[in-house]
Amino acid sequence: MKIVVGISGGSGSIYAVSLLKALKELNIETHLVVSTMGEYVTEHECGISLEELKSLATHYHDNKNFAAPISSGSFKVDKMIVLPCSMKTLSSVAHGFSDSLISRACDVTIKEGRKLILVPRETPLSPIHLENMLKLAKMNVTIFPLSPGFYNHPETIEDIIFNMTGRILDMLEIDNNLVKRWTGE
Repeated sequence: MKIVVGISGGSGSIYAVSLLKALKELNIETHLVVSTMGEYVTEHECGISLEELKSLATHYHDNKNFAAPISSGSFKVDKMIVLPCSMKTLSSVAHGFSDSLISRACDVTIKEGRKLILVPRETPLSPIHLENMLKLAKMNVTIFPLSPGFYNHPETIEDIIFNMTGRILDMLEIDNNLVKRWTGE
């Protein structure tokens, strides 16, 4: 399996780091692309440099490199996720404005009929945000807001992050044991 992981400038890069670590442990090939603000936010929120992020991925592609393999539909990947997905990136994807490798790879994923998951991290949501999300959802793009549940009684931030990482892996159709599954009462 090959998965493209984009990190754009929204808050919540800790989830991307957790996902990359999980995918690496599962020996899943990853193609990482990080926007300028994604790099900044990851450093600011997590204290993790771009070099450290690169070490968590199988391949790294510069966000300005439109000649990267993931910019073409002829390069086979299985799925793509943008985590976190800024409203700028979400808008670019919704309107086919491929101004970065992240948005171009999303465009390719949509046109090739592959699974695309966008993980927006914004609140509150404006009517523009909601319209863009609806437009993408109608194109079979999965919109996966970072809204953790608390029915599993998390005790630490790490519990929340692992559970959300597990739910994201579920959406990528990857078996995992990070999710505390609901079993009823």
